[in-house]
Amino acid sequence: MAIPIAVLDCDLFLHGRGQKTLDRFDLDSVSNHFLLTQFGFPREFILYLVEILREALCRRTQRSRAISPEVQVLAALGFYTSGSFQTSMGDTIGISQASMSRCVSNVTRALVEKAPQFITFNRDPSCIEQSFQAFQRVAGFPGVLGVLDCVQVTIKAPNSEDSSYVNKKGFHSVGCQLVCDVRGLLLSAETNWPGGLRDNDVLERSALYKQLQGTEEGWLLGDCRYPLRKWLMTPVDCPESPAEFQYNLAHTATHEIVDRTFRAIQTRFKCLDGTKGYLQYSPERSSSILLACCVLHNASLQSGLDAWTLERTDPLEQPESLEQRPEDRDSQAEDLRKQLI
Repeated sequence: MAIPIAVLDCDLFLHGRGQKTLDRFDLDSVSNHFLLTQFGFPREFILYLVEILREALCRRTQRSRAISPEVQVLAALGFYTSGSFQTSMGDTIGISQASMSRCVSNVTRALVEKAPQFITFNRDPSCIEQSFQAFQRVAGFPGVLGVLDCVQVTIKAPNSEDSSYVNKKGFHSVGCQLVCDVRGLLLSAETNWPGGLRDNDVLERSALYKQLQGTEEGWLLGDCRYPLRKWLMTPVDCPESPAEFQYNLAHTATHEIVDRTFRAIQTRFKCLDGTKGYLQYSPERSSSILLACCVLHNASLQSGLDAWTLERTDPLEQPESLEQRPEDRDSQAEDLRKQLI
């Protein structure tokens, strides 16, 4: 009797019957240079990831021929850093492309679960004071808690042809609102926004907006796409005095940190780099992959890796100014900015 091909595990063809867990790739058998080239990270960090994700990855692996957490992590890192399920990547670690896809899904879910642990906005007074001092050393801008931006990651058109994901440049994307500190460590990452939303609309709907409403000390820095608020300092639209020019220069030099950070994330995680193609997934899954990469960025930085080692040097895009209605103006915020100037 013929056996339906759908029930056959393609990994069984590759590896035959043997031990229950398929440890196809020996981390200790290759050099750090090889791991960096193929998977984007050194051995020590990969082993650290395996340990913090082991429980979640074993829990999700119910199949009789389970793929080890080590191989699952390598498969996901291979995808995040190359942006494709290339046959050569599967061959490197000894699994099929179908298994590569399952591994990426498992590791992505496990990393998203870890997001609250690795991406946090610490409001402890000592942390706030350290932030103030670190940011002020950049360009002299006082009282900065973090720098804010909303970036776009290209995705395939949703099956429903939802126009809300078409951004102002005419392609489909998900929006990601980021806040980072002076080192490029992400303090907040909300990755689930339709690309057609304006940056200000994303901010007003975000958890960050609610969190910062009662802030009494310090502020974020945002570009001219955002409204001026007591907790959000923006550039002066038409500077006239030397002090206003100096304020804008200090603002730009400090705010650039968040642009540099996202360029570095895109460079390390090529699956997010729109110049290399786009994420071939639904908006929901694309948002999860984006958040997983943000978690990896923070985890690597907290482990001592350089946030900007792989940074691209693309010219910065000049944002369009927000057209603010008179009734939306915040007079207290304007007075505060004048004092700063």
